[in-house]
Amino acid sequence: MPEEPLIVSACLVGVDCRLDGGHNSRVTVHLDRRFRLVPVCPEQLGGLSTPRSAAEIQGGAGDEVLDGLARVVTKGGEDVTARFVAGAEETVRIAQLVGAGRAVLKARSPSCGVGRTYDGSFCHRLRDGHGVTAARLLRVGVEIRTEEDLGDWAGPGIGG
Repeated sequence: MPEEPLIVSACLVGVDCRLDGGHNSRVTVHLDRRFRLVPVCPEQLGGLSTPRSAAEIQGGAGDEVLDGLARVVTKGGEDVTARFVAGAEETVRIAQLVGAGRAVLKARSPSCGVGRTYDGSFCHRLRDGHGVTAARLLRVGVEIRTEEDLGDWAGPGIGG
């Protein structure tokens, strides 16, 4: 059994925790050959329900949310910033507890997005910047990727 722990967005390993109550198929299925998977859903860890309203970062990206310069709001206008920050903090706590130095996170998510997230307009436009949890994990030295760019983490001949 693999020993190195890997934080992974729970929706990517088949847990029905997406905002619509579904999951994103088991796109990380082969990672369990190399890592001990530790699934997390930062939005649930922050106290949000499943299903839940769509949310996007307005006024910046994850780093700006962590610094109090941007906020996370639902499509209906509810400010859920505190929930996203709480979920990010809990994810960091879990990563530290299990000794995880890497994470595979859901692309474009306001929590988990790596490098690009939706721009806050709810029009499916992307902007540069990480989600809140991704930014927080980076601040404590956790290496992050998305399911769309696993590279050599997936292992030889597995792809990613």
